[in-house]
Amino acid sequence: MSAEEAVQELPTKCDRGTKKNATGYRTSWNGYKLHLDINDAGLPISALVTSASIHDSQVAIPLIKLTSNKVTYLYDLMDAAYDAKRIDEISRQFGHVPIIDKNARGKEVIPMLPHEAERYKVRSSAERANSRLKEDFGANNIMVKGHSKVAQHLMLGVIVLFADQLLRLLR
Repeated sequence: MSAEEAVQELPTKCDRGTKKNATGYRTSWNGYKLHLDINDAGLPISALVTSASIHDSQVAIPLIKLTSNKVTYLYDLMDAAYDAKRIDEISRQFGHVPIIDKNARGKEVIPMLPHEAERYKVRSSAERANSRLKEDFGANNIMVKGHSKVAQHLMLGVIVLFADQLLRLLR
């Protein structure tokens, strides 16, 4: 399936999403969810807006395909929510090295190799980009209805984030 076909398969209706936050508490919201692919410098490369209820792992493969069509890169850095055999396989098919935090699923987890753990630390640029979108560029409080309007507002924020981050890098 092509990147465009994979994206078309993703649900985009307004619904309820729930996610565990960093402290283990559940956070819920009504609406949509923005999925970003960020490079090491904090520049957004690909972005998708889906239904809030979709799990992050369901968007990983379309994002890998989209981003691979735009830039050449070596690593797919993902948190434990993306720990799935199929995501690992697709990443390798594209010639990438998947560095994905392991999800224990009630079993003992084998820690990452030291060089992978060091590379995984770069993933914090994705966390910073998401935080900046919410706090600085209005993604936390969108007051329009409908997928296309919400997506337009979020993509404008992504463009401004890209420009702002690029200017920071050029300083």
